[in-house]
Amino acid sequence: MLFSDILYLAPDFELKRGSVRVESGKIAEISVERIVESHGEVINGTNRLLIPGLVNSHCHVPMTLLRGWGEGLPLDRWLEEKVYPFEAKLTDDDVYRGSLIGIAEMLASGVTRFYEMYDHCGAICDAVELAGIRGNITRGLLSFDSSGLKGSQRLKESEEVFNRKSELVTPEVALHSEYTSNETYVREVAEYAKSRGAKIQVHVSETLKEHNECVARRGVTPTEYLANCGLFDVPATAAHCVSVTDRDIDILKAHNVTVAHCPESNLKLNSGIAPVRKLLDAGVSVALGTDGASSNNNQNLFEEMHVAALLGQMNSENPLSPAEILKTAVRGNSITVGADADLAVINLQKPHLVPAHDLLANLVFSAQASDVEMTIVNGKIVYRDGSVTGFDINDAIEKASAAAARLAGELK
Repeated sequence: MLFSDILYLAPDFELKRGSVRVESGKIAEISVERIVESHGEVINGTNRLLIPGLVNSHCHVPMTLLRGWGEGLPLDRWLEEKVYPFEAKLTDDDVYRGSLIGIAEMLASGVTRFYEMYDHCGAICDAVELAGIRGNITRGLLSFDSSGLKGSQRLKESEEVFNRKSELVTPEVALHSEYTSNETYVREVAEYAKSRGAKIQVHVSETLKEHNECVARRGVTPTEYLANCGLFDVPATAAHCVSVTDRDIDILKAHNVTVAHCPESNLKLNSGIAPVRKLLDAGVSVALGTDGASSNNNQNLFEEMHVAALLGQMNSENPLSPAEILKTAVRGNSITVGADADLAVINLQKPHLVPAHDLLANLVFSAQASDVEMTIVNGKIVYRDGSVTGFDINDAIEKASAAAARLAGELK
């Protein structure tokens, strides 16, 4: 595959023009000269922009089935009254159907990888492989009593993900949160991640209420408590971090924890706003996530960039720049020789993208998911001109809609 004479986003977040050749799933060549030799399709770069694939750093993709379910409730009531009862009825097939339409939505917005924490993970892996997207998949581990991890059904399900490891599926380990576990359990999860050589995903300080209740219960913040339990002894992604102290930020930096910023979900559930400027200034890595479609209500990372940028303007003498926002959205993906060919092509011939006095600002403040013409994962086109290439989207929508209607009917 060859992108001929195309504007592209370089690793330093400068815009450059050249030709980009993809071969065997990798970026094989980048040249300011016209590349003549090509294996496969040649894509004309006129009025197009090539960007690294976006990364959704925190989501629960099967929760597309809960889109619009339990509107208007704060996080704790939303979970207890609406989400948990619905999720208790989910089958593998339901999760598979919900995952497919959620993945289709992500591919349509240029997402090439997502970080997933949920149940029925085998079904999610099936959807990942069919759609051709990359997924860092983990079974959420939690315990509402004194039971441990060893021998549990949740551990068995987590192990099943490791058995599914592939070019597209990256298994990880997840602790749901401080408030859905006991100390022994947290320490067991930490040791399990170490034994597997796996990264960790965890919800941290999503609300001030959660944060304060942990301090009252344990005498320390969720961040300090999890660090004390060894959870951050391996690379970790901490979702939300809305209510974190200066000491928490120091701990996150010291342990090289990546914060997954989910601005739309946090705003919709009235959870608060993560202190992204302070985190970045302290040297903490920040990535961008949508959370589930039940609390967002979409999987559109262009919207997340826009909202994150606007929030970054508030109460700050040093607003987040478009380059900083884009860095949170690509999470290490880059257009460099040897890098994975995980890419997205944006059509710049749109009224809302003209003129281009500052194209990076246009990307963050003006661009829409519908501007994505093509999404490429591992050198393969997985989304093109409004449709996924790996499965029948109309069939997926029909079956997901039927599953959601059945489940809603059972709860009424």
